Amino acid sequence: MVSSSHEALHRIFQKDPALLTRTLQTVLRVPFPEPREFAAMNVDLTEIEPVERRVDTLLRAETDEGTYLLVVESQGKKDEDKRRSWPYYLSYLYAKYRCDPVLIVITQSAATARWAGEPIHLGVRGCPSLTVRPLVLGPDNVPVIADAGTAKLDPALAALSAMTHGRGVQAAAILESLVAGLKSLDADSAAVFAQFVDSCLVDPQARKLWRDLMTDMQYFWRHPLAEQTREEGREEGREEGREEGREQGRILGRAEMVIEVLEWRGIPVPDTVRERVTSCTDRAQLKIWGERALHVTEAEDLFRAGA
Repeated sequence: MVSSSHEALHRIFQKDPALLTRTLQTVLRVPFPEPREFAAMNVDLTEIEPVERRVDTLLRAETDEGTYLLVVESQGKKDEDKRRSWPYYLSYLYAKYRCDPVLIVITQSAATARWAGEPIHLGVRGCPSLTVRPLVLGPDNVPVIADAGTAKLDPALAALSAMTHGRGVQAAAILESLVAGLKSLDADSAAVFAQFVDSCLVDPQARKLWRDLMTDMQYFWRHPLAEQTREEGREEGREEGREEGREQGRILGRAEMVIEVLEWRGIPVPDTVRERVTSCTDRAQLKIWGERALHVTEAEDLFRAGA
């Protein structure tokens, strides 16, 4: 089970290797040739001497233009020691496999993305013997996918969007749209992407919103993350001295989600609106209000049919 954003951010490309080349082509505008096939490779770059060096994800892409080694590094913050290792990775792989390595850095931080994208020059100033220019995917260039239609066209990219932008003001719309995308996949694949997203959501409100959305997808209850979510819910219920059934929990969760989305967007929620939403037991009506909560400018607009 994926337990950290660091792991999820690079393992999504193990789950869907083609997503990596699509982002190179469409996000970074790199004219990378279309791969015929992919193969996962050993990430251990350790030499015989006891100096251990491991990349996060390493894929081999076979194209009509030749073989490329795609090195994916998940970077949470600036780390000069890690940055100094990148030229070694590329040189080692080039020498060992005799084909071109490509370094891709993935991060949730715009500041880290700018840092990672700076060229690494080795040698004489102004006349380097070696220059490494990492390709960086981050909040500034990964597309924000906040509509269901686009999410259905490329659920993997929609998941990457949620993993990258999950802490921003558009997170609610992104997560809602991703649900539609995941429903177009088989249950096992959708559950894996759902877990990747869950691991990357550091904002407590975003994570709660995501888990509320996921518990409404039937297949999700068969996944280990669902069991974790249910256990957390049971523990919370014991602490508060209440025991709710699954259906009641879903209804309450959807009502709370409507309020949380409004508050997350900075829209004041009067007591009258809060009471009407939380007392509603109609799941279909709560779903409508949840969709409106992503766009209304006043809380009362939830109840207006044209909102």
